[in-house]
Amino acid sequence: MFNGKKIIVVLPAYNAEKTLEKTYREIPFEIVDDVVLVDDASKDDTAALAKKIGINHVIKHDNNKGYGGNQKTCYSKALDLGADIIIMLHPDYQYTPKLIIPIVGIIGNGLYEVVLASRILGKGARKGGMPLYKYIANRILTLVQNILVGQKLSEYHTGYRAFSKEVFEKIDITQNSDDFVFDNEMLSQIIFADIEIGEVTCPTKYFKEASSINFKRSVIYGLGVLRVSIVHFFAKLGVVNSKLYKKKN
Repeated sequence: MFNGKKIIVVLPAYNAEKTLEKTYREIPFEIVDDVVLVDDASKDDTAALAKKIGINHVIKHDNNKGYGGNQKTCYSKALDLGADIIIMLHPDYQYTPKLIIPIVGIIGNGLYEVVLASRILGKGARKGGMPLYKYIANRILTLVQNILVGQKLSEYHTGYRAFSKEVFEKIDITQNSDDFVFDNEMLSQIIFADIEIGEVTCPTKYFKEASSINFKRSVIYGLGVLRVSIVHFFAKLGVVNSKLYKKKN
């Protein structure tokens, strides 16, 4: 708990057997109350290992639902468990769980409802081994997104983010894609709803076992990100209507 708030970490997992335990052991359980792992039909023993190391809530999809579909299950379960603050962390050990304490402090003290762990603030991305083409694409996409959606974030593409439960009362993530663009649709919804976003500097590690999408999927993702930002821009102007920005009932 932190300031009387229940803290739950969610791990959207796919073939994370080699890195899961190292990630899990670094979670600061002095403030984290529970962990939820959703295995998106992995081909390895991710789910079995999760149970073995002590994760209480392990959900295994019978069929692969995609990165976005995985997160929908993660957040739904965390909210069902009574989470006040939810931290989404990739179990591939690309991001350190040690940042959970300051991230929770920011949300738990009422400073921001959303916090992103940014690889771009400072020199964490390139120092940690981010491929140059991904770094350049990240910077270009982020610039375009900031212009279109009227924000000043250092990056939109981190897989390490945290939310107060109130965020899920203001946006409807069920309307979002089940693919990788889910993350950007969710941030677009948050910005559209005028929810303020904080960022913290985050070191990162790129290595063989860390999850990463290939060049083709990266291009598809980049085009999806641009589409989301353009729709956001015109929705703000009232030119188009999008299901992403409809208020929850």
